[in-house]
Amino acid sequence: MDVDAIADFIRAIQGHRFENVYLVSLYTGMREGEVLGLTWDVIDFQAGTIVIKQQLQKARDGTGRYQLISPKNGKSRRITPAPSVMAVLNNEQTRQAANKAQAGSSWDNPLNLVFTNEEGHNLSAQTVYLHFKKIAAAIGHPDTRLHDLRHTYAVISIQNGDDIKTVQENLGHHTAAFTLDTYAHVTNQMQQASAAHMEAFIQSISST
Repeated sequence: MDVDAIADFIRAIQGHRFENVYLVSLYTGMREGEVLGLTWDVIDFQAGTIVIKQQLQKARDGTGRYQLISPKNGKSRRITPAPSVMAVLNNEQTRQAANKAQAGSSWDNPLNLVFTNEEGHNLSAQTVYLHFKKIAAAIGHPDTRLHDLRHTYAVISIQNGDDIKTVQENLGHHTAAFTLDTYAHVTNQMQQASAAHMEAFIQSISST
């Protein structure tokens, strides 16, 4: 999503039940399963870090239950997101505490998940996705996928000057080369812009 689409999206999700899920996805580049699989023990509010060591996945045994498994590449990673992300998570903690108090003995969050429904149960990936698609369509971007929040984060990071190694580590890619290949169009645009800036400088010097 471009800047205008991002602004429209953020306005559209204000007050939505999955607002914080979408914001964390957009501002960290975590995969959907990683966001839904966040647990409170991996968040260090004092240090401002998150350890991504698992993802939530529906078990394939036909029971319909969800379980925590290793991340896509099998490796954990530590990220230091923007302070705004930590503020979102702090708000979610407050919201969850209120839900827990309201639910009383019916509260059930055995995995210690960050994002749950009003009774502590894990969120359904399908439900989160379908709500996202409705929001995307409402702001004029019906073809946008939930996974595009991850891509948007990567593009913004690169455009804002983050080095490829840092972006690679934040995204959990195997190598920086993979990140470069995936976002080559972004770096090419930046190189062209750099060349234009240099040309403008050369012309300004030549005319003096």
